[in-house]
Amino acid sequence: MKTYNFCYESGSLDHIIDFTPLRQEQNILVQLFCGQGQEVLQKMVDLFASALPQAICIGTTTDGEIYGERITTQQSVISISVFEQTLLKTAYSLDDDSFQCGYKLASDLITPNTKLLILFSDGTHMNAEEFLKGVEAYDATIPICGGMAGDNGKFEQTFIASQTTVLSKGVVGVSLNSDRLHVATDYKFDWKPVGLKHTITKVHNNRVYKIDDMKAAFFYDKYLGGKFSRIEFPLIMEKNGIIMARAVIAKHEDGSLSFSGNLEEGDQVRIGFGDAESLMKDPIEVLKNLHTINVETFYVFSCMARRRFMPFLIKMGIGSFSKTAPTSGFFTYSEFFHHNGHNKLLNQTLTVVALSESLEPAFIPMPDQEETKKSAPYSKTIESLTHLIEQSARDYDKQSKRLEKQMNYSKNLLASHRQFLRYTVHEMNTPLSIIMSSIELHEMEFGKSVYLENIEVAVKSIFSMYDDLSYLVKQDQIHYAKRPIDLVDYVRCRIDFFAQVADKAKSVFCFETDCAQALILFNDTKLQRIIDNNLTNAIKYTFENEKITVGVHVKEDGYLFSIASHSRKIQKPEKVFEEYYREEQAQDGFGLGLNLVKRICKEENVKITLLSDENVTSFSYQFKIENA
Repeated sequence: MKTYNFCYESGSLDHIIDFTPLRQEQNILVQLFCGQGQEVLQKMVDLFASALPQAICIGTTTDGEIYGERITTQQSVISISVFEQTLLKTAYSLDDDSFQCGYKLASDLITPNTKLLILFSDGTHMNAEEFLKGVEAYDATIPICGGMAGDNGKFEQTFIASQTTVLSKGVVGVSLNSDRLHVATDYKFDWKPVGLKHTITKVHNNRVYKIDDMKAAFFYDKYLGGKFSRIEFPLIMEKNGIIMARAVIAKHEDGSLSFSGNLEEGDQVRIGFGDAESLMKDPIEVLKNLHTINVETFYVFSCMARRRFMPFLIKMGIGSFSKTAPTSGFFTYSEFFHHNGHNKLLNQTLTVVALSESLEPAFIPMPDQEETKKSAPYSKTIESLTHLIEQSARDYDKQSKRLEKQMNYSKNLLASHRQFLRYTVHEMNTPLSIIMSSIELHEMEFGKSVYLENIEVAVKSIFSMYDDLSYLVKQDQIHYAKRPIDLVDYVRCRIDFFAQVADKAKSVFCFETDCAQALILFNDTKLQRIIDNNLTNAIKYTFENEKITVGVHVKEDGYLFSIASHSRKIQKPEKVFEEYYREEQAQDGFGLGLNLVKRICKEENVKITLLSDENVTSFSYQFKIENA
């Protein structure tokens, strides 16, 4: 076989291609890698249909073209391969179902002696991963190559062509059918993952909504800033022994991102960066599979990110192929590859196909390492920079693992504390109940005793703390149902319960109300926490021989429960609802009560008002009427 490559920018193709000798050939494959849009692609396919009607012609728009050792943009590369003993077939598919698109195209192209499928899909509509699964479902043994069409990085509209048909959607392909053709394929992936693993938590095919339960766009903004490069920092994962990347191709208004290939819920991914040191390695030396045949032609399909990341390094790598055999190709929006019976959609890769009809033994000249080093005097700087990034990433991983270990220890310790608290709260109830019932029985038989009264007051205080702890322990395990409650009657009952405690503190409750009944829809346990914590705090902080005024009053949209007393002015009213904060450190307690009250009020939409000056401190809670 022989391959002739041409670069077109403008004017007539007749000036750069001599069609005369080609008209005598029968097995001609024309590939058009067009960076100039739909009109130029249509113009070229029409010309080849006229000049070489026997030729098989496929084409695609690009994000850059490969022409020998050159890389071009917004030009067109024409690759004409003439085969001696290889028959060619072309077809296209427009099925809306990407999987069926692949299955149908494969069924139209594959014959018993197919050695290779060259496939181009549109780059903005096709779910290329499902398309490749469709091809694989028809025949999982045939090597594939090619990629998704580009439109110079705009991600707006791409085009592909088969013979004279130019399509904005769908797939085109050609099969190479021969008993003599030798095919070798390989790929080079020069992106490395950095940082911690992250989990895809919400996704539909290639549209990712959440990563680590964060909106996908926010996730990228967090790690790369608001103006991150969509293609140069892909998500990297490993599946079926192949490390693959998924680059961002679109951002949506809802904060989701579309990627160049499918992802699944639960996939573990890391952010990737281009490894300059690996990019500098000559692909001819690295891609060992290509050394198995005596190459007569190279087709190269490379990710657009490689061209844009470090263009000077990509030019160095591409040039190596053209020193061995005619080389052509294009920069894609994703690359197609076949590995161990599976078709893969790749990103950030350099995929290469070597072809030969030669019977000569395999031979590829090795690159001159000294010449490579001379042509890249900046190589040491790039290697050092890459090493710095990798070492920093390794250090970060170590620190993250150490932190994760510490967090797990803290979680286990916290779980143990919670378990101990549950056990303690459970065990407290029985002795407290026995003490209270024993006091009541003793008073019934022997009358009141000042000592027992002191014990009863203390036990009631313990009961209040017990109820707080019990609620805190059970709040995530129990659903607290609501029922109609008369707030007037409920507050009176709680005042009666704590009246003895107030008396011992030389205080007295004074209850005021302007309504006979105040029905609210609320949960008993939650309401008790609000009422009891305010009553006990008032007893604790009110000056001796001062009254505590408790009120239930009608408001326009509900009822107001208030409690006011003469006590020291609250110095930091903004902090009294915080956990573990106590205005007076000398007073007993954990500083949990008002924080618990605030959390319940927030859950139940109860408005809190706090007023405090030199004369009076008052807490008010406004309950809405909810069809009680």
